[in-house]
Amino acid sequence: DKKYKRQESMQQDDEKRKEGEGEAVVEEVSVSEISEEQDLPETDAELAAEYLNDLKRLQADFENYKKRQVTREKEIAGYLIEKLVMDLVPVMDNFRMATEHVPEAERTSPWVTGIQYIEKQLEKVLTENGVTTIEVKVGDTFDPTIHEALEQAASDGASEKTEEGERSDTQTVTRVLQNGFRIGERVIRPAKVTVK
Repeated sequence: DKKYKRQESMQQDDEKRKEGEGEAVVEEVSVSEISEEQDLPETDAELAAEYLNDLKRLQADFENYKKRQVTREKEIAGYLIEKLVMDLVPVMDNFRMATEHVPEAERTSPWVTGIQYIEKQLEKVLTENGVTTIEVKVGDTFDPTIHEALEQAASDGASEKTEEGERSDTQTVTRVLQNGFRIGERVIRPAKVTVK
């Protein structure tokens, strides 16, 4: 098509030249026309191969785009879950404290049972979204990746801090102040503990 149009254009220019009474008509050819003519494939097979390569390139680009979108959606979902957990963690702490301080005489009360049921429902929702509680017991070795020491208890009347203010290498958990939470392997909130 382009070669045919080019030939028509050349014929029209020749006619103008003849009509122009000897004036020289300079043919204006744009750079894009020249490059298009040079880049044109010679045969239908070459044209088909070029279209096939373009199609494969577009298909690969689209597949890469889909993979990037899936990764991005997972990251956004992770951030949303993390924010939700950070908002719900204080509520969990309050439920836990409320159920721990119920007087013995009231432990079988329907009101207390209802609060415990709500606490379990909330824990179930968090678990279904990949949130787990960091299990800590008194006597566990202190691990700074999952524990946060708020206090250091003195042992035998002396502090375990050295003169430079560093803690000794072997510390154990003496009291759990707040449970920690994680999503997968990522710690959302470390468990708050007292160590010795």
